[in-house]
Amino acid sequence: MSRRLRIVRTDEELECPIIDAELRALGADLVLLPDGVDEDRLAAEVADADLLLMCYTPITARVIDGADKLKGIVKYGVGIDAIDIVAARARRIPVVNIPEYAEETVAEGAFSLMIALAKKLVPMDRAMCEGGWLWPTSAWLGTDLAEKTVGLVGVGRIGKSMARMAGAGFRARMLGYDPNVGAEEMSAAGVEKVDDLCSMLSQCDFVTVHCVLTPQSANLIGKRELRAMKPSGFLINVSRGAIVDEAAMLTALKEEWIAGAGLDVYSQEPLNLKDHPLSELFAMPNVIMLPHLTFYTHEAMARLEGETLERCRELLAGEPVLVKSDDPRLRAQEHGVVFPASVPPSPT
Repeated sequence: MSRRLRIVRTDEELECPIIDAELRALGADLVLLPDGVDEDRLAAEVADADLLLMCYTPITARVIDGADKLKGIVKYGVGIDAIDIVAARARRIPVVNIPEYAEETVAEGAFSLMIALAKKLVPMDRAMCEGGWLWPTSAWLGTDLAEKTVGLVGVGRIGKSMARMAGAGFRARMLGYDPNVGAEEMSAAGVEKVDDLCSMLSQCDFVTVHCVLTPQSANLIGKRELRAMKPSGFLINVSRGAIVDEAAMLTALKEEWIAGAGLDVYSQEPLNLKDHPLSELFAMPNVIMLPHLTFYTHEAMARLEGETLERCRELLAGEPVLVKSDDPRLRAQEHGVVFPASVPPSPT
């Protein structure tokens, strides 16, 4: 009697009914684990799994080293900072993400935050709900986006989409900081390359974060960088919370170094109202907080689930899995992966 497939999917709170139904249709025993599952239980569940799907849950070396039958790790999303890639490479376990499903979607989310901050939409809505009407006093004076300066921290897929929306759409001047993207590539996307981050920040009316989280980008925007921003400038982060020094950001908002912030991501998720390091943000009228859901639309989820299943089928069939990401940590893999012909793998 042949052994049944065993597949583990973490972060079951992110509903993926198509993925779950299709994997079960393949005859797999599908184990769904909640956000915050402890390492002991995760390691035990993955020990004899054929496939691991994850979104936010940390996948540590201990979990990977104990998974003797694991054919691959699929991040159903983009960021891979929660996976110990070195441990996976050492075990020759392929790791793949889904990098393209929400590049437009997340850019739209960032753009929505930018408009809402500029027009004071959230505090205005709250005040309307409380009082029924508002008069055009200085408290509600907003700002135009047209011809403002927008700085992109990270000019990859999402950053380029943001540049098109704000630049071509609203005639904004687009500046970009990204050591991994050249001036010619940025120029083709309508972005002026700036090599010094603080220099760029000092010119911007809006700063929006779109880079991936790596050891090099952690706390990239700290006290020095926040001090460099205009007092009238807004910070938007839809990438990863840890790219910003959040304690410094909290100080910057309280002491009015910057005008406000639009946030979809946080170093410690989920948030809560009372005993989270960022709980003070809930009371700030110049801050808009979203629950890491700028990616969450009907269209993006359809793309995510469809492509996740494609990668799962490749891995379960024993075929090389297609890695579309240009993240050097994934491009350096040598076993069980294949890359698009147009983009060569990174040197190890």
